Amino acid sequence: MVNETEIYTADETQKLLKISDSTFRRLIKKGILRAGKIGGQYRVLGREILRILSPELPGKLRHTYHKIVDNF
Repeated sequence: MVNETEIYTADETQKLLKISDSTFRRLIKKGILRAGKIGGQYRVLGREILRILSPELPGKLRHTYHKIVDNF
């Protein structure tokens, strides 16, 4: 489970999103995935990973979706 306040490495992010290194870098370059560099290594906030994984749903549907996913 992804913790929204946790900071993830590039490898951890790639495993969670099930993407390759080249896709990871392409998503950052295109601005789809926001990441920062610390000590020359990419780091990604958990809330960014959740944003990519979670669909955009309106109001009540979003609440219901997260309720189901969080209890899964």
